[in-house]
Amino acid sequence: MCGCHLHTTPWVNIHKEVGAMIGRSRDRRTRLLSGGGGIRRRAWWAILVVAALGLIAVTGISCDGSSSEPTASPPATASPTATTSPGASASPAAEASGTVWLCRPGLPNNPCESSLETTVVSADGTSALESAVPAESPPIDCFYVYPTVSGQTTVNTNLDIDPELTAIAVQQASRFSQVCQVYAPVYRQLTLSAINSGTGDTPEARALAYGDVLSAWQDYLANYNDGRGVVLIGHSQGTLMLTHLITAEIDPDPSLRGLLVSALLIGGNVIVAAGQDAGGDFQNIPACRSTDQTGCVVAYSSFDQEPSPDAFFGRVDTGPKANELAGGDLQVLCVNPASLSGGTGPLQPYFGTAKFPGPLGLVLPAPPSVPTPWVASPGLYTAHCESAGGATWLQVDTTGIAGDKRQVVFQTLGSGWGLHLFDVNLALGNLVELVRAQAVAFAG
Repeated sequence: MCGCHLHTTPWVNIHKEVGAMIGRSRDRRTRLLSGGGGIRRRAWWAILVVAALGLIAVTGISCDGSSSEPTASPPATASPTATTSPGASASPAAEASGTVWLCRPGLPNNPCESSLETTVVSADGTSALESAVPAESPPIDCFYVYPTVSGQTTVNTNLDIDPELTAIAVQQASRFSQVCQVYAPVYRQLTLSAINSGTGDTPEARALAYGDVLSAWQDYLANYNDGRGVVLIGHSQGTLMLTHLITAEIDPDPSLRGLLVSALLIGGNVIVAAGQDAGGDFQNIPACRSTDQTGCVVAYSSFDQEPSPDAFFGRVDTGPKANELAGGDLQVLCVNPASLSGGTGPLQPYFGTAKFPGPLGLVLPAPPSVPTPWVASPGLYTAHCESAGGATWLQVDTTGIAGDKRQVVFQTLGSGWGLHLFDVNLALGNLVELVRAQAVAFAG
């Protein structure tokens, strides 16, 4: 990998550029990250590269450590093929507001309302069919921002709905349709090609990506929300975008905080004051510690061993927030989706079985042969939050049931990256059930 140059670019400056781009400027936007500082290019490159390697790294799933057949297609980037420019015309899904919706209630062929049929595989090798369908009138909404998946070769993507976007929406967001109406905007994210070039990762490029997310959020509030509770869901680059959105738009605004059911900010290092549930990134939005708590955050990065000293996840000093929140005693937030109050709990993994689209899909092993779009492995993993050596992370362990032949994930890219590629899918069942419970609490 090449093209990594270390420098600091304050996100507050990017936010000001976004304000100019969309023709509005509010005082609170200058507090995008109130601690000052910026995200280093190395950190941005790291997160985007991890997402980009997702399609390759799914071959790091093994049966008893011997097989390389994948069980899922977590965040991934196909090999560069597109040559369209950021200024290319939007897809037909664009609306008068300028937002292009990847997922929105009423869209035809909505990937966030795709089949949820699942083959549930037990430790003894037996299987059963699990049926689930999108809810007809769920009481809340979900606003989902996807990780880096584009195979385009420009600095920022255009607004076309490429097959990779559809696939990642199915993989990470569609199961939430059981409990919420899912809204997912297309945004002109930074591409792996731009980051690797050494010249494409600029404040203007980042502002363009974030500006689309901010504009879509404003469109959602103005035209669709109607006072409904909303869950924010992101992973990797999507988590970075939503963290900035919350810091600038929601955390300082009591009326918007009143709409927040929860924020699921996965694989992006949400920062808090050491030993506390807030501080750092958010001053008014704490960690979720019970299923009936709302207006709170679930954040974690998953590992199967202690993060290495130079890990990009789980550490403040080397991760995506390095140098961004200088001063004070800070740590990365870990909320165990399997046991919010602490301790160890069972994970409920759900992995998609469709081969991910794009050129890399041509060289990947075939997905597992089951007759459903999903496969689940209950009882295979447990998780707990752990702190050691200056890091805080979600420790994922296999249960080690005798004779269990089910495929397991491991840290394909090393302890610096952990299980980042599988963050969402390892706990997807837990996260969906948490949102279900929080929707009830929010209504009550």
